[in-house]
Amino acid sequence: MRYRDFGRTGWKVSEIAFGAWQIGGDWGEVDDRQSIDTLLYAYEKGINFVDTAELYGKGHSEEVIGKSLKEWTGAKIYVATKAQPVVWPNPDHDNPAMRGRYPNWYLRGNVENSLRRLGVDRIDLFQLHCWMTDGLHALDWLEALNALRIEGKIDRIGVSIRDFRPDEGVDLARLGLVDSIQVLFNMFEQRPTDALFPAGAETETAFVARVPLDSGCLTGSWTAETYSQWEPGSAPHTLFRDGRFEETLARVDDLKRDCEPFYSNLAEVAMRYVLSAPQLSTLIPGMKNRAEVDMNVAYSDGALFPAELAARLPKHRWIRNYYK
Repeated sequence: MRYRDFGRTGWKVSEIAFGAWQIGGDWGEVDDRQSIDTLLYAYEKGINFVDTAELYGKGHSEEVIGKSLKEWTGAKIYVATKAQPVVWPNPDHDNPAMRGRYPNWYLRGNVENSLRRLGVDRIDLFQLHCWMTDGLHALDWLEALNALRIEGKIDRIGVSIRDFRPDEGVDLARLGLVDSIQVLFNMFEQRPTDALFPAGAETETAFVARVPLDSGCLTGSWTAETYSQWEPGSAPHTLFRDGRFEETLARVDDLKRDCEPFYSNLAEVAMRYVLSAPQLSTLIPGMKNRAEVDMNVAYSDGALFPAELAARLPKHRWIRNYYK
């Protein structure tokens, strides 16, 4: 496992981290014992950063991580969690108001609940699950989080940029108001490399890439029958409804044709593409079992991404929001 600086925090984090949405149960039935064993195996393989949220399984993901930490006797594991806003903004609104979405009483309650579920005395990285550009002016959220830092409840502060709006984090990164910014980044959503990542260079803002496999489609394993195999009401079944699955599958097949001369496995291309961004601190793929841990960890070998393939990828940029 290779490690990278987590911005200006002084942390050295594994460039492959553990995305813990799936173990909360929102993606289908899960076995908690298997999830704990998978986490422990990931720690043994060198993964030392776990990303979760109170939203994932209504806190269940945090509880499972907490149980794994109790059983772990090795080196430090950095845990990042998130609080969702009191009211989510309309994804179609370009500049929704930030003030009041994370009031002080609400953030305090979220932090206390996360501390209890995780079984820790301090949260390493506490993130807002949805940050908006109005937050540059309406700073009640930052005041509340800084107070929690002073009290020792949280160590570092981060935000998660709205889906498919990477440029909303540019000024935030340039100002260095938070320690880290989490952004959706993969072979379809390539725009963070345009302005967001360069903006954080001077302030040494850490960047966390979420959805590197684009909710599973960039594993390359989907077939025409895959959608019918998902549990109705599960996250993938909802995300790829109403013809979205068919459109995605067609775009994946097109992408595969460009990647096949370089790699036989689309998942490897997807992971190595994200890792090729030098400004990135870590990426957070989901992992449900030991085999998936082994698959992801194998990509942390420092191999250079082929320049010829990188030149072919811009035509595959695809801007859409299936999280609506």
